[in-house]
Amino acid sequence: MRSSLVEYPCSNQLLTDGRVSRATDGLLRYRQLDPSLSELLDVAVHRFSVRVAVEEVDGNQVTFAELWADASRVAGGLKSRGIEIGDRVAIRFAAGIRWMEACLGVILAGGVPVSLGAAWTDADVDWVIADSGSVLVLDGELPAGLPFIDDGAAPDELAVLAYTTDSSGVMLGVELTNENLLSAIEALLHSRDYGVEGVRNLVVDSDFRSIRQLVHVLATLVVGGTVVVAGDFWRESAHTVDIITGRPEDLLEPRLLAAGPAARAGSRSVRWIDCSGSPITAEQEAKLLSAFPSAQHVIGWGKTETCGAGLILPMESASTHFGSVGIAFGGMEVALFGPDAPDGYGELLCRGPSVARRYWNSPELTSARFTRGWFCTHDTAQIDAEGFVRIVERNVA
Repeated sequence: MRSSLVEYPCSNQLLTDGRVSRATDGLLRYRQLDPSLSELLDVAVHRFSVRVAVEEVDGNQVTFAELWADASRVAGGLKSRGIEIGDRVAIRFAAGIRWMEACLGVILAGGVPVSLGAAWTDADVDWVIADSGSVLVLDGELPAGLPFIDDGAAPDELAVLAYTTDSSGVMLGVELTNENLLSAIEALLHSRDYGVEGVRNLVVDSDFRSIRQLVHVLATLVVGGTVVVAGDFWRESAHTVDIITGRPEDLLEPRLLAAGPAARAGSRSVRWIDCSGSPITAEQEAKLLSAFPSAQHVIGWGKTETCGAGLILPMESASTHFGSVGIAFGGMEVALFGPDAPDGYGELLCRGPSVARRYWNSPELTSARFTRGWFCTHDTAQIDAEGFVRIVERNVA
């Protein structure tokens, strides 16, 4: 039987965004985006300068103005070391203030951050540094110099080089542009009602290597919120949070639920538990509902190649489409490929403003996975008449 590519438009209007329209290249894109991450964040810094931007659970915190000033000095230090526009700079810090200063410093210097996993082996770290062509590794004292801010980046310029692992265990660098990241941030904020009153987002991760975590961190800052970093500390926190973001397996670890900031926050003010973009089983979902009964649970689908975004299950549809990872949003479009694609079953394909343009140093794999404007996810899925997607078999990448 001959394979077909069949598009599945979403008929559900719950997440329709009027700022998205069809561009001349045939893709849905956001209109009037800021040209770069640095310009988007600069607006937030000046608007929310005295608010706390990042808080570690051991009490260390930094305001928006302080974070921006520190990052600009890091950028100046990087420039004094010869960092040029587009140079890759590897970052090997645990999640926290220093990671944020390093990452923003690289961006403000015009460089491209390459985040190294805290749990990676030395061999993995060495391979990624070599493959990315990183000219510097930030893992100790951060460079400091005269404040510097490069604000000339364009939407199609490389903003972040994020590494992921394919189903065969090979590590791949994913090129993500300013437009990719800005679109993912806009899509995330449109699908939530964070407001600008200062939400507090507890990010449960030992590092921010995951592009999904980075997008959540940046989106929190854009609306003047506070990123509360749990990392590996998990000490008692007297503060409440509005959002807990993380992978289901991390949020459900027994000792973390029994004692730690998630447990204390869970009994108080949590409004969202956000596992979107991470695989979640029915058993994990049931446990999360039991652990955080008053919080809304955000479920979705995304990959590094889609900036961690792509599909989300609207709250209103959770009970009627149980087991689905949601519908396309934020300019994303989906299709199925295979002999059974006309019947709603096949390999999931997607395209949209947050989808990467190519892999780094992998032209053959780029040609195979990014074809005719579509990204071939290698996930097997079912799509119903309304556009709701159910993942049948997930590729580990």
